[in-house]
Amino acid sequence: MTVNVGDKAPNFKLRATDKTEVSLENFRGKNVVLLFFPLAFTGVCTVELCTMRDDIGTYQGLDAQILAVSVDSLFTLEQFKNHQNYNFPLLSDFNKTTSRAYGSFYEDFVLDMKGVAKRSAFVIDKDGIVRYAEVLDNASDLPNFTAVKETLRGLG
Repeated sequence: MTVNVGDKAPNFKLRATDKTEVSLENFRGKNVVLLFFPLAFTGVCTVELCTMRDDIGTYQGLDAQILAVSVDSLFTLEQFKNHQNYNFPLLSDFNKTTSRAYGSFYEDFVLDMKGVAKRSAFVIDKDGIVRYAEVLDNASDLPNFTAVKETLRGLG
């Protein structure tokens, strides 16, 4: 499935590193930056999430909640979050349903790995509508953070 700008964002229920269930519906009335990343503790994924961590004030000023999703177990994500001091939720899509729903999924990845989230960025507005969608085929590329912030600024 592909999620496009103007679509209603697919809802999800995923476990965060604190083992609570997080749903997109929990953030209705707030802008959401939804990031998918391939694997915890890898170079580009660490750069991506550290970039978001280090610029958290900008996103908070734009009334946006960052949520980062991978197919790693919540236990792995907990270690990754603690190791890097991430200041936003990391969510486990271990069953791979959310990555597939957003079209952010590699059936085949490097080193014969199957079923890994594609690096992607979505901006979802306060009403649950997708206002920005970027799904990257090359896992070594980073999302366009400038475009994400510009989209959020345009939402007021």
